[in-house]
Amino acid sequence: MQEQIISLTDFKTSASRLLQETRGGANIILTQNGSASAVVQDYATYRAQQDAFLMLKLMVQGEADVQKNRVIPQAKVFDGLRASLLKQQKQHG
Repeated sequence: MQEQIISLTDFKTSASRLLQETRGGANIILTQNGSASAVVQDYATYRAQQDAFLMLKLMVQGEADVQKNRVIPQAKVFDGLRASLLKQQKQHG
């Protein structure tokens, strides 16, 4: 992953061109008074990163459930789903 470090002032001057570069996969680290203050990346990269974080969070929660024995056998889950679907079909059909 490419990174550029530029000042906020320089970013303002060349924002359109720099945003085009983010579409190529580059991240831009913006500095203010010499310190990093923000990261600019394209929306697709941001979305993929958010999805990856969500999956990781779900995996951690799932692992915690397993460790605390808060699990239900797969067959029981599917049996419950089938029963629920059949009930809905009878009500609406």
